[in-house]
Amino acid sequence: MSAPELQAEAYSSTDALLSPPRRAARYVAAKRVVDVSGSAVLLLCALPVIGLAALAIRLESPGPVFFSQLRCGRDARRFRLWKLRTMTVDAEARRDSLLHLNEMDGPVFKIRRDPRVTRVGRLLRRWSLDELPQLWNVLRGDMSLVGPRPPLPQEVIHYTPRERQRLCVPPGLTGTWQVSGRNELCFEEWVRLDLEYVERASLALDLQILAKTLPAVLSGRGAL
Repeated sequence: MSAPELQAEAYSSTDALLSPPRRAARYVAAKRVVDVSGSAVLLLCALPVIGLAALAIRLESPGPVFFSQLRCGRDARRFRLWKLRTMTVDAEARRDSLLHLNEMDGPVFKIRRDPRVTRVGRLLRRWSLDELPQLWNVLRGDMSLVGPRPPLPQEVIHYTPRERQRLCVPPGLTGTWQVSGRNELCFEEWVRLDLEYVERASLALDLQILAKTLPAVLSGRGAL
């Protein structure tokens, strides 16, 4: 299936979305204020780290410092997600040849010792530093600081109506999955945690997840 067909299919999948729980306008506004102010401050603080990481990436391997990829946000709307590049430049072209090594169930593709990951990339992933450019996505409004992780369009087309409920809220830089074991969890548990967040989302819960994120990142649990 071609990329345009995948995108069209991802859009049509929103027809199966059920109505999400209604959110108070006050919560939605407060969440956006936290997102804008938090991402702006964190991005400024992260700039030196991003700069050093970019230098290390450039010194180790040829190719761009940043990597962008189409992801699905709220209601499966596509946006371009940004990361620091952690793989070789031909990583996307090699993906199909590595499908037999996939260690995740469901429509997700992940390999614990992915041969496409560079040495610098493995270090960046260990501490989730490759995710720092997504603070720009949060500032732009593509994402929130807290929410389900944004899936790929080719994953969304395989979602069941229940799994599509993950798309009822804006995707997040961190969420219940990240603070509960990340890649140590199976896809079904991942979905369960995300749907629990969709049902219970509140500013207090968002702040609680944010407070747990740094210890979870420092522990390195579930990082690939």
